[in-house]
Amino acid sequence: PKTVEISDEEIRDSLLEPINQIVEAVRIALERTPPELASDIVDKGIVLAGGGALLRNLDVLLREETGLPIMLADDPLTAVVMGAGRALDEINLLRDISIQ
Repeated sequence: PKTVEISDEEIRDSLLEPINQIVEAVRIALERTPPELASDIVDKGIVLAGGGALLRNLDVLLREETGLPIMLADDPLTAVVMGAGRALDEINLLRDISIQ
């Protein structure tokens, strides 16, 4: 085995483009959100889930870029699986509210 040291600056630089893509995807999703759902997002904010939610200061960046409240799910690593399970339980509702 070989050991390689990578600085936090190198990691930060390598994540810059993917993080910018996340921010842009959030902007696009917000622009496409119907007004009746947008008001809920403005009131309740955005909940970050999944491994990406654990990126340091992603919540701060999204709050600055969107002006919306941003929160982390209680357990970001399992929240995606739990949400997918709930969506499958309510598949007809999911079809009704999905954004095309």
